[in-house]
Amino acid sequence: MKNQIFKVGQLKQQNNFVPLPYRCVSYQPYEGELTEKYLLVFFSSREVYRRTDIVVLHRKDGAHAVVAIERKNENGLFSKINRIEIIALPDKCFFIHSPLTDPANPSALAQLALDHGVSKEQTAIIHGAFDHINIIHRPDPLLINVIEVTPPEPPKLFHMAQQVLSYAQLPPIKLNLISIDIRQLAEQSQPESFLVPCRSGGLDQLHAPIYFLDERPEHRENWTLIGCERSLQFHRHYYQDEPPRIEMCPKQLNPVINGKVLLKCCLLEFDIECEQDRAVVPWGADLTMVEQALGLLSEE
Repeated sequence: MKNQIFKVGQLKQQNNFVPLPYRCVSYQPYEGELTEKYLLVFFSSREVYRRTDIVVLHRKDGAHAVVAIERKNENGLFSKINRIEIIALPDKCFFIHSPLTDPANPSALAQLALDHGVSKEQTAIIHGAFDHINIIHRPDPLLINVIEVTPPEPPKLFHMAQQVLSYAQLPPIKLNLISIDIRQLAEQSQPESFLVPCRSGGLDQLHAPIYFLDERPEHRENWTLIGCERSLQFHRHYYQDEPPRIEMCPKQLNPVINGKVLLKCCLLEFDIECEQDRAVVPWGADLTMVEQALGLLSEE
């Protein structure tokens, strides 16, 4: 990943600022006063390594300050400082030691900050995995609601989105699961039997006998289909009729949600639908497609 270009003078009010790669963050001991006046004097005579963009100062008493650096030149191994921007003084810094948190993962840093009660006005300094340091300034991750049917539990799409956030270079994202329990939908009906798409869905214990559409039962029973439009198409092909049906497609059952939404649909096979604040992936989407969908939802 290439170095980001930090515009010193514009970072203090920037939400979700995570410097990447985090090798540009220097963690330095400091013994003086952590005030704007003293820091300006301190850095006026300093030089920094050519890859240093952020300096985190720490005192023995546990106080911290975060400063952004603009170097005078990029050619030498070290450079004098052209100007600085004070990102956070001790009253706005929140230090967190978390050996299992990847300092290169913006979503992980944001979630960690929220879990520790770091406010949008603060800067979290994370001592993370490999004893490396990074920051997230003004943590305010994008909330994406994942609408998914259960069982299975955990829902597959939600789990895949969590996997993607563990490695993908995306802005800080917080996932919120909105679960639609198919068993509760089934309770609204009292049929002689149920027909469900397949055994892998976890629907093997309902209040009536269960048949599985993918096994193509030889005899047409007086069942109610729990399935989406694609399952109905299969049923028409197999039995030349349409049974009573309980809709289970998250796209069709989509509750009214404010904000960004990620869901899946069987009628999509290879493409992603993205319109306004909603991204829809195929039912059989892989991690690459889920990452693409999250990326589209992250765009302004």
